[in-house]
Amino acid sequence: MFAVVYLFAVWTGIGQSAENALIVGRADQARIFGWRHSVPPLTRQTAVLVAGAVLIIAVTLIRRCWREGIAALAIVVVTVSATEALHAVLPRPDLSPAPQALSGASFPSGTTAIAAGLALGVAVVSSPRVRPYVAAAGAIWLAVIAAAVQTLYWHRPSDVLGTTLLACACHATATSLLAPVGIRRVRALPPLALAAAGSVLASTREESVVRPLVFAGVALVCSTLLWITAIGMPVSVWIAPRRGLSLRP
Repeated sequence: MFAVVYLFAVWTGIGQSAENALIVGRADQARIFGWRHSVPPLTRQTAVLVAGAVLIIAVTLIRRCWREGIAALAIVVVTVSATEALHAVLPRPDLSPAPQALSGASFPSGTTAIAAGLALGVAVVSSPRVRPYVAAAGAIWLAVIAAAVQTLYWHRPSDVLGTTLLACACHATATSLLAPVGIRRVRALPPLALAAAGSVLASTREESVVRPLVFAGVALVCSTLLWITAIGMPVSVWIAPRRGLSLRP
């Protein structure tokens, strides 16, 4: 899916034209512009990465979950480093007329990679009982960051979606080597509703209503992908009389 998003959004005229049409006006017309220095990792990205790594290490030491700790750090490191490497080498051909500010390559998003990688990493190292709440906080955080970098015109919608897919792939690879852990069923609606509200608020602009809703929608998709990756699809489990364990979707 990562490759599909990149090839369609970057290597087709339709994809480039659709995303270029969303970027109208100035970055300082985003209502989050004045708050950007107060919302990590829109600012102090290195400090956020270090703090996240320290948190993962601290939880690993407290819980003595060495394999989960290594997997969590690997998710963060690989997500962020792969994003930066791909951002540097993936070309963007000029297939659609665009202002000079839009002609440069921006796929994938390094800022989004920090939020997604840390959210998934901390979720992996958390205990099964706490993990749903950690995943909920991470999903809301990612929704806000993904919406903000779009409405600030730092990144296009495909940039944040591609980064989220990359982070989810890193999580799937790292956790495939771990023993499966049972997580109690939780409702996805409350955290995703909060993520939707956060994405809408973070994407608002002074001169438009419709275009920010597109940014918010893409941010919510990213948040939902992270939630499903960290928690998994819910499955109902109960005991059927005299027939043992029954699993039904």
